[in-house]
Amino acid sequence: MSIRNRVAGVDFSGARDAGKNIWIAEGAVGPGGVKIEKLQRAAELPNGSNSFEAAITALVKYVTTLSGHVVGFDFPFSLPIQLIAQEDWLSFAHHFAENYTSPDQFRDHCRHRTGGKEFKRATDTEARVPWCAYNLRLYRQTWAGIRHVLVPLVERGACVIPMQAPTKEKPVIAEICPASTLKAEGLYVPYKGRAKIFRDGRSKILLGVTRRGLLAPVRRKLRGTILDNPGGDALDAVLSAIAASRIDDAKPRNALDSIESRVYF
Repeated sequence: MSIRNRVAGVDFSGARDAGKNIWIAEGAVGPGGVKIEKLQRAAELPNGSNSFEAAITALVKYVTTLSGHVVGFDFPFSLPIQLIAQEDWLSFAHHFAENYTSPDQFRDHCRHRTGGKEFKRATDTEARVPWCAYNLRLYRQTWAGIRHVLVPLVERGACVIPMQAPTKEKPVIAEICPASTLKAEGLYVPYKGRAKIFRDGRSKILLGVTRRGLLAPVRRKLRGTILDNPGGDALDAVLSAIAASRIDDAKPRNALDSIESRVYF
């Protein structure tokens, strides 16, 4: 049983034009799965635009209004324990925001500390995520997510699980990975791209999660939006909402969960 009866999923981006690539799916958790009620880009939020600064500011402000929701974000919330000098996650997050003023500075620091090796967190291995937090394909999202999303959300009263205990009437923020959800369900197929084979992949995934009772049937217009988005970002937002709905326990399972975070899938 989900810890909240309302959920949202955010497919995140740390790019300069983040507003057109960040998608937010919102819905209610029911016996037939998550019923998606709203699906939009960050650029479409109040005061949002395609630019990174405006999109992130609008996103943070919007998420703070989702008081009864579990909100899943698809970027790493932390680093491997070898790269964390602080004793708790909240201190780590605040020092992260203070110490790394650019994504490249963040990646260079991690690579220097690890001799160029890519260490994964325990939860990364468990969830079978494709890359480590400072991988070339992911480091900008990690930097932008922790520095510009998580820290501001915490400062506004949101609770980031499992490192923080949920507070009534405040948003609960969770780390998820759409690929991990698909792998866990045996539904992972290539689905990002403009070719027909990738659109067919998005269609197969939608059908699969619906048949398994994870997602309530989507109406025609919403289905078209999801299938016609070639990057798969709209679908990833929906999968993020599904992953958020599957969270039934917000407590850390062990000491590593308390500082390395946990990928829910």
